Order: sequence, then C-alpha cells, then structure tokens
Amino acid sequence: MSDDRGKAENSTGSSDADDVAASAASSRPTGKRPGRRSSAAADSSAATTVAATTGASSVTAPPAKKAEKPRKENIFKRLRRFLREVIAELRKVIWPNRKQMVTYTTVVLVFVAFMVAYISGLDLAFIKGVTWLFG
Repeated sequence: MSDDRGKAENSTGSSDADDVAASAASSRPTGKRPGRRSSAAADSSAATTVAATTGASSVTAPPAKKAEKPRKENIFKRLRRFLREVIAELRKVIWPNRKQMVTYTTVVLVFVAFMVAYISGLDLAFIKGVTWLFG
C-alpha cells in the first residue's frame, strides 16, 4: 500500500525534491512580466476599493518621528557596495544572443542610413527652393 502511495506521489510530480527545484526555478528571473499581480497586492487593493466604496473614513497614521541622520559609511565601503549591486543587477539582465544582436544592429544601421538620405534630400530640396526663390 505504501508503495502505491509512493508511486502516486512520484507520478504526480509532488515530491519534495520537485518542490525545491520548482521554488529555486521560480526565484530566477525569466525576463517576462508575471501574468497577474500577487495575491497580497490584490487583497490590499481590494480592501482599499471596498473602503472607498463603503464611504469609510481613512485612518490617518500618527506623524512619524524625525529620523536620526545616519552616519556616512567609509567611501571605500560605499564604492564596494555599489559595485556589488551593479554586478547583481547585471546578472538579472537578459542578454541578446548573437542572432538577435546582428538583427538589431542591421535594423539600426538601415534606419540611420534611411534618415540620413531623407534629411539630405530635404536639405537639397530646400537649397534648390531658396535659390530659385531668392536667386
């Protein structure tokens, strides 16, 4: 009987190892926006909407205490933290592959060549027009 249960769990894919792998995979950035907001954000916006529609008065928060001025860190510590944060952000970037890069570069160069030709043509037309009008 326990073998059947183990087989059922493995066949549905709900083992502990799968759960760990799924949670690790979901924490990595995919480069796509999530389909909908998280339930916590939806719940808070729903509560705000309900409070606004029922006419309930909003509760004001007590005034915040003046925050103490934080001490500045050493310039080297701040620089090191900045560089670590830059590296962390660059790891989140989804870099284009070679084919995409060639395509994007070609599109930009063709567009720039077209705009140069268009503006040069307009400039030449204006020069001819001004020469004919005043020349």
